[in-house]
Amino acid sequence: MKFTAVLLLFVFSFITAQKGFEISDHKKTVIPFQLINNLIFVPLNINGADLTFLLDSGVNETILFSLENKDVNFNDIEKIKFSGLGESKDIEGLRSDNNIVNIGKDYKDFKHTVFIILDESINFSSHVGIPVNGIIGYHFFKNHPVEIDYIRKKITVYSDDETFRKRNKKFTPFPITIEGNKPYLIAGVEMTSQKVDSKLLVDLGNSDAIWLFPKLIKDFVYNRPNIDDYLGQGFNGDIFGKRSRIHRLYIGDFVFEKPLTAMPDEYSIQNLKLVPDRKGSVGSDVLRRFTVLFNYPEKKIYFRKNANFKDPFLFNKSGLDIQHDGMTWESNLVRVETKKNNQESEGIKVYDAKEGFQYSFVLKPKYSVAGCGPDSPCFVAGLRKNDKIISINRKKAGNYTLQSINNLLRNEDGTKVNFEVERNSQILNFQIILKDPIPYQDEN
Repeated sequence: MKFTAVLLLFVFSFITAQKGFEISDHKKTVIPFQLINNLIFVPLNINGADLTFLLDSGVNETILFSLENKDVNFNDIEKIKFSGLGESKDIEGLRSDNNIVNIGKDYKDFKHTVFIILDESINFSSHVGIPVNGIIGYHFFKNHPVEIDYIRKKITVYSDDETFRKRNKKFTPFPITIEGNKPYLIAGVEMTSQKVDSKLLVDLGNSDAIWLFPKLIKDFVYNRPNIDDYLGQGFNGDIFGKRSRIHRLYIGDFVFEKPLTAMPDEYSIQNLKLVPDRKGSVGSDVLRRFTVLFNYPEKKIYFRKNANFKDPFLFNKSGLDIQHDGMTWESNLVRVETKKNNQESEGIKVYDAKEGFQYSFVLKPKYSVAGCGPDSPCFVAGLRKNDKIISINRKKAGNYTLQSINNLLRNEDGTKVNFEVERNSQILNFQIILKDPIPYQDEN
C-alpha cells in the first residue's frame, strides 16, 4: 500500500454548542506547525498534556485516537458510536466535554469537546514519522480568520477585523459554503477537454491533489492510464480505488496542469453521508501552492500564490509503502578532545574508548516495508512486505526521515534507488528503477 493520503471524514448525529477558541488580549496569534506529506501538524495541549494533532478542515469534531504513553485527564465522559469513510460501519468511542484546550500560546477553548477513539488499530503515526495523537477540524476555524503559510510553516489566527483586512488585500477571494461544518468551493474539473464546474470539499487532511467520486459524476470515464491502489485509511477501514491524472484543475484563474487524482471505489464511501452535489475534494497538494486564508464567519477563502505554485505533481514511482517502526540505538565511533565517563545527555549515551575515541549511541528511526504494489517497480525488484530496511543508497536508513525517503521515491523516471534489507535473518540487496505508472496521455 502507499501512504499518499489520509482522508478522515466523520458524520456525527449531534452538534456541540460551545463558544470555541478565542485569542487572549491580542489582535492575532501565530502557531508554528510541522508539514509532513503535505499535512499540517499543530501542537495541542489538552488539560495540561502536550500532544500533536493533524489540522483537518475535512472533519467536524476534535478526535483523539492515540496518547503515546501520555496521561490525560478527561472530563464529563459518555459512550458514543460514529461512522466515517471506509468499508465497515460503526466504531465505538467516548465523548468528553468541558476540556481545556490550548493551541500555541494564546489560542484557547475552556469548554472543548473531544471524541476519543477506542480502536487501537487506528493510528497513522507510523506513516508520518512523528507521534500523532488526533485530529482537530471545524472548531479551529469557526470563530476567526485563519491564515496558513506553507512556506514559513506558520498559522496566524486573527481576532481583529482591521488587521485581517489589511492582510488579505493582495489575495484573491472565493466564496465558500460551510455545510456540515466543512468548507466547499466550486472548481473547474477538466478530465480531458471539457471543464465542468464541480463542488469540492476543501480538505487540509487529504495529502493528495484531488479526489473525485466517480459514482456521483455523470458519464464518468477513467482517464488512461490508471492504476488500482490503496488510497488511505479512514476510521472505518482501508480506502481503495484508482489513481490517474486529469487534464486540468481550475480555481478561478489559477490553473493546474495534469494533477494527480484519486478516485475511491463505491464500497469505501458507502457509509459516508455526502452533502448535496459534492463531486470530490481538493487536497493539500493543491493548497500547499498558496498562502491560504480561511474565513468561515464570512464564508470566504483567499488564495495567494507562493513559491510552490509551479511544482509538478509528483507520484511515488516505486510502489513502496514505507512505515516508521519506532526508534533504535545506533553506535558511531567518534573522536573527542576529552574523555568523560559514561555520560548521557539529550538522548545520546557516550562510553569511553581508547586513544581519544568514544562510541556514541544515538536514537535513530527504524523503517520497514508496509506494502509493495503488484507489478510495481519495488515488486519487480524483489522487495516484499515486512522487509526491514537497513540502508538506502548505501546510507543508513536511520539517517533518513520518512519524508526524505518519500521525496526520494518521487524522483524522475529511470532513477535507481538501492535498498539493503533484512528478511528472515538474511541480508538482501535490491535496486528499484523508478517509473511513473500514470503519466498523463491525451485522448486522441
